[in-house]
Amino acid sequence: MRNKFKIGLLKETKIPIDRRVPLTPMHSVGLLEKYPEFDLVAQKSDIRCYKDSEYIEAGIPVADDISDCDLLAGVKEVAIDTLIPGKTYLFFSHTGKKQPHNRKLLQEIVRKKITLIDYEYLTDRNNVRLVAFGRFAGIVGAYNGLLGYGIRSGRYNLKRAYKCYDLKEMMGELQKVTLPPVKILITGGGRVAKGALETLAPLNLRMVKPEEYLNETFDEPVICQAEPWHYVKRRDGEEFDLQHFFYYPEEYESTFKPYVKETDLFIPCHYWDPRSPVFLRKEDYKNPDFRISVIADVSCDICEPIASTIRASTIEEPFYGYNPETGEEGDPLDERNVTVMAVDNLPGELPRDASGEFSEKLIEFILPAMLNDSEGIIERATIVKNGNLTPRFEYLKNYVEGRE
Repeated sequence: MRNKFKIGLLKETKIPIDRRVPLTPMHSVGLLEKYPEFDLVAQKSDIRCYKDSEYIEAGIPVADDISDCDLLAGVKEVAIDTLIPGKTYLFFSHTGKKQPHNRKLLQEIVRKKITLIDYEYLTDRNNVRLVAFGRFAGIVGAYNGLLGYGIRSGRYNLKRAYKCYDLKEMMGELQKVTLPPVKILITGGGRVAKGALETLAPLNLRMVKPEEYLNETFDEPVICQAEPWHYVKRRDGEEFDLQHFFYYPEEYESTFKPYVKETDLFIPCHYWDPRSPVFLRKEDYKNPDFRISVIADVSCDICEPIASTIRASTIEEPFYGYNPETGEEGDPLDERNVTVMAVDNLPGELPRDASGEFSEKLIEFILPAMLNDSEGIIERATIVKNGNLTPRFEYLKNYVEGRE
């Protein structure tokens, strides 16, 4: 009788395809060496960034059928017609914000009495996320922002990130970047924003504080990082409190408007709660002082809080135009339009690097908790257990039942 906990690495089935993996071949070997309680198999795949042969060479078996596994781990949403009843899945489901396009996925998970653990909600006791691809989203998003500015201005061109072998090659492309005295704004203070700053660092641009950014002119390109207290304020006039903002974002209002007349390239890297104030409404783009020409929306929340993000774009076609007058999509290089980059799977452009970092955290924090969840890590991230919404996610009931 098998007494090991068996993990199956799923073939990604979402379209457009994603080439990332939750565990690389090297880290898979490390997991089994450190935790002999685990067994591991990779589902056959011709699309992942690590070939089947790389797993086999590392001693990890590859098979079509992995239905005997205790945990089925992927990266992106699993295709509905591939869901196996009664199994436990681990992936980014993108259902916690009641995303309409994934309602059917969650309904089917409930119907098939599946247990769903979502990476997004794997946190410690202080609600700090333990695994994420955020750093690489920021790294690639900022790179694409520079690419978009270069193409729009005609000043330079860069090799697409997904055509680079790895992060090192992509960063080497930045030697081609030549910027006039533009102003670059990054919103957010987490790992996504830090990733964006990592990409911009080799350009040796001057970093300025928000008050300087809004009130001074420069004869060189500059970067400004704006955190929540720089773009929202409390409605009751009390002093800003970050934890209060996290819990009660509806009690705040936007102070972002001054940035629109001082920014050329906007790279949103913030986390946004639907209850939070918006950054840019449709009418803001019509303001004669609106200066932003390129928005590399790493956060990629559709329509709100940034009105020009009218849809997600793709790795192959990352840019579209937003017409401020009509609010509709247009030519990304038309000077009357804002050039928008809204790829929603940015880390997938550097899948080997992104997967490696993710694997490390998964082994360090998450997979051991599958054996002993004394810290409640798995429990907090379980949206559905055996077909039932868990108490923490009971707010999704109407969403699952199609009543909202």
